[in-house]
Amino acid sequence: MPLLSVIVPAYNAAAYLGRALDGLGAVRGIEVIVVDDGSTDGTREVAEAWAARSPESIRVVSQENRGHGGAINTGLASARGDYFKVLDADDWLDIRSLRLLVAHLDVLRETGTEVDAVFTDFVHERLGKSPKAARFDSVFPEGRVFEWSDTERFGRRQVLMMHAIVYRTQLLRDVGLSLPEHTFYVDNLFVRPFARLRRANYLPVPLYRYFISVRAVGRARVMVRRRPAAARVNRLALATSVHADLAAGGCRGSCIGRCSITSSVCAVTSDPRPRWDGRALAAAGSVLA
Repeated sequence: MPLLSVIVPAYNAAAYLGRALDGLGAVRGIEVIVVDDGSTDGTREVAEAWAARSPESIRVVSQENRGHGGAINTGLASARGDYFKVLDADDWLDIRSLRLLVAHLDVLRETGTEVDAVFTDFVHERLGKSPKAARFDSVFPEGRVFEWSDTERFGRRQVLMMHAIVYRTQLLRDVGLSLPEHTFYVDNLFVRPFARLRRANYLPVPLYRYFISVRAVGRARVMVRRRPAAARVNRLALATSVHADLAAGGCRGSCIGRCSITSSVCAVTSDPRPRWDGRALAAAGSVLA
């Protein structure tokens, strides 16, 4: 049985899916499940070509379009690994860090140590800018199992996004994780199992490379168009943040911080008149920068 299932939701990702899959087939102890979410370009063919190169570790599941959340749900239903990681098709994983993570998971299995999640660092790969690391070494204790009450408070920019989280697969099934289909920003709902998370580890490696291909003002413009979806996801995410256990180490603040970023962008662009296209978009861009 694999130690780690890496789920790659892919919709019309033919142009960059190869970058996400490159090197994964050579990492022992993982399975990679590419979920082709009803793509209309060559995504399925690209995925199948990579699976043919590494049939022991990469497989492809195709479905009618159900959105990002629906693709993750399908991946979870198919996962066989002890732990579960989502990799968006336009991002990639640092292979050296991935090998260190798998070695860490192997130690957990061999010693019979069960944790609900392993947190890692991640890196913002920004178009036209230098990469920016999101590190949690000032928040999480290193080298031991901890609970929320053992953590320090999160800084304003230390937001626990999907990119930093590796969940125990059975935990996700026990809590009945099912993400909304046909909507945007569902990665913000990957914090929902936090209320059931009791034991965790922190591995200080820059595992996830989060590629931001659109500049801040452009991202704000997209968020304006998707404002109803952002508001819906925020309501669901905030329902998680009120759980008492999350307040102990400041994790509630991290959950609310992520929601506040989305809310701020929606708020400053909520004026229906054309003037928001200038001043409000600039303000929203500064929030996302």
